[in-house]
Amino acid sequence: MSNIYDYKAIEAKWQGRWDKSGVFRVERDRQKKKFYLLEMFPYPSGKLHVGHLRNYAIGDAIARRKRMQGFNVLHPIGWDSFGMPAENAAIANKTHPYKWTSSNIDEMRSQFKMIGVSYDWEREIATSNPGYYKWTQWIFAKMFDEGIAYRKKSFVNWCATCVTVLANEQVIDGLCWRCDNKVEQQERDGWFLKITDYAEDLLEGLKQLEGDWPLRVLTMQKNWIGKSFGAQVDFKIEGGGDITVFTTRPDTLYGATFMALAPEHPLSRKLAFGTELEEDVEKFIIKTVSQNTIERSAEGVEKEGVFTGRYAVNPLNNELIPIWIANFVLVEYGSGAIMSVPAHDQRDFEFAHKYDLEIKVVIAPDKKLVEESPEELALDGDALMEAYTGDGPMVNSGPFNGLDNRKEGMAKVAEYLKEKGIGERTVNYRLRDWGVSRQRYWGAPIPIIYCDKCGPVRAPDDQLPVILPTDVKFPENGLSPIAKLDSFTNTSCPKCGGPGRRETDTMDTFICSSWYFNRYTSARCETAMADREDVDYWMPVDQYVGGIEHAILHLLYARFFTKFLKSIGAVSVNEPFKRLLTQGMVIKDGAKMSKSKGNVVPLDDIVRKFGADATRLFILFAAPPERDLEWSDAGIEGSFRFLNRVYRLVTGNIESIKKGAWATESAHEKISEMPKDLSAIVRATHKTIAKVTADFDRLQFNTAIAAIMEFLNTITAYKFKDDKLSCAVLREAVEYIALLLHPFTPHFSSEIWEMI
Repeated sequence: MSNIYDYKAIEAKWQGRWDKSGVFRVERDRQKKKFYLLEMFPYPSGKLHVGHLRNYAIGDAIARRKRMQGFNVLHPIGWDSFGMPAENAAIANKTHPYKWTSSNIDEMRSQFKMIGVSYDWEREIATSNPGYYKWTQWIFAKMFDEGIAYRKKSFVNWCATCVTVLANEQVIDGLCWRCDNKVEQQERDGWFLKITDYAEDLLEGLKQLEGDWPLRVLTMQKNWIGKSFGAQVDFKIEGGGDITVFTTRPDTLYGATFMALAPEHPLSRKLAFGTELEEDVEKFIIKTVSQNTIERSAEGVEKEGVFTGRYAVNPLNNELIPIWIANFVLVEYGSGAIMSVPAHDQRDFEFAHKYDLEIKVVIAPDKKLVEESPEELALDGDALMEAYTGDGPMVNSGPFNGLDNRKEGMAKVAEYLKEKGIGERTVNYRLRDWGVSRQRYWGAPIPIIYCDKCGPVRAPDDQLPVILPTDVKFPENGLSPIAKLDSFTNTSCPKCGGPGRRETDTMDTFICSSWYFNRYTSARCETAMADREDVDYWMPVDQYVGGIEHAILHLLYARFFTKFLKSIGAVSVNEPFKRLLTQGMVIKDGAKMSKSKGNVVPLDDIVRKFGADATRLFILFAAPPERDLEWSDAGIEGSFRFLNRVYRLVTGNIESIKKGAWATESAHEKISEMPKDLSAIVRATHKTIAKVTADFDRLQFNTAIAAIMEFLNTITAYKFKDDKLSCAVLREAVEYIALLLHPFTPHFSSEIWEMI
């Protein structure tokens, strides 16, 4: 028997066997405990590099181990295949997005098979397949029926480079999440999903995930939902009308010395209409709304505003306070209007100083915050060096003077507002409704028909899917080619039969990925989103694996969709992912490995040189899964040498290993009779089993692999004799090396197992 580890032949052999036998195909089996393992499905961008591999190597290791433990394991794969990159690449290469995407899927599918990932390929899906997006459209239609999907005109995030609208969650530090270019504000009509209706459910659901999801992800979602308690207060406008504000600090209401509106607030233009200030107000609004909201609200950004010429009445002291429009007030938070208390809010303080507005102290501050002032000036707002945001007794607050603002003041003021009919206690959320209209071609068509008589009408179920036309020509301006395609837009109204026109915006591709995990449970079902028995058996996903960058976008949207689907009886679970692992990035030359940075290591090249198993082993060994991994050529060479050492151990001792087969069980009974050095090998074997088992349970693959490597050193350092007990001990050690390595190096361990 050759002692040369021919990884190319071994990996091709086992991949062929797995493919032919269909060993990873799985069906519903209520006699077995199920385990649903899922990695976030990939966008088919072309060839995989080793940075991509980490996600799938982690997932496959878990799936294979669960099979070894007797679970009925669902481990599917598919393609998040709609999206702007495909459209842009197709235009650049003068081809159709469908052809470009299909070619990439074929390439990546062959690469996944090359590395031996244990997928049930019978369940493969692609979000750009009409058989899939039929059900994406069906979910949207159901949301329309339930009032969750609605259309409105609003200020939206606009990326001029991508020529499309972005959701709030897709704007990162004022830049487009996809192209990193600056995002502007534009007023447009578009479709929205009422994720805000589920804000409390989404927040409460996080408690169910504690301990099974990374704390960082839970915190990010909690902060994004942004629940805050306070009061809603009605301010009368001098001369008629009123403005409602939300405040988390009703205890400071007596200190409100001006009011600030968002430029997008519906009253902003009206208040100055027909006055000498109208032109100044209009210029300020136009200038400010062109900036994205992230920039406007960021710390350090200069506070700017314009006076409307109008005044509101403070409902507690009846004082007139000026109404301003300010760049730092956001229309999507609260009511888009704030009461400004410069003595106790730093943004308001800076704004008041800039425009010489009154600063009125209503919470007694610490003397140290007053610049070298005698004690009697402690309540002089003009003497403050910065806003006092701490707690203390209420002052200058009429009947509430002397109350501790936090313990009593907030509640007492809120009660008074309700009693007088000028406000009430309320809860507010930072979360905004999800804008899902996209002005690009390569996405699922929104199944809405506009009728002059009936208004927006959703396509009936029997007319789904609304097929995305393929016979299109792309204009050079990046706009969708279906916008002017009469054969697509012209149709009839499903309600009255009169002339209708189809919606030409497509859906945000995050909609496609917000329910895909359900489709895997019965991927070929033609009568429903998923067969109810199948989805009830397999869901929720027991272990989800993907990057931290999806903490707010995909993971929040998927939770929202699951809660909606449960509300209409399509699924029974309330949370889609029971346990979440967010793996770190693969780093090379100090930066995340990516095509755009030119630092990728092609997966094909590495597998050809070292084999799939050595590559997988290094990826799992080099760092804890949640930490970033530094790519190292020397590291993968070390993993390759380790597998060669194991292979030589087996081939060099194959006769002794086979001879020990009959004596393994009896050897355990005679451990007390063994020489100490031989019994030490037995103990080392079982110590390693315990260590690897415990580490794997914690998903600490790196320390599990290190324990196997250390165990190999122990075995190879020992000089085994040819007696029955020694052969039995050696065999047991080799058996467990093969078994323990199997989740990490499946081709290699399968070959070793067959050899012995």
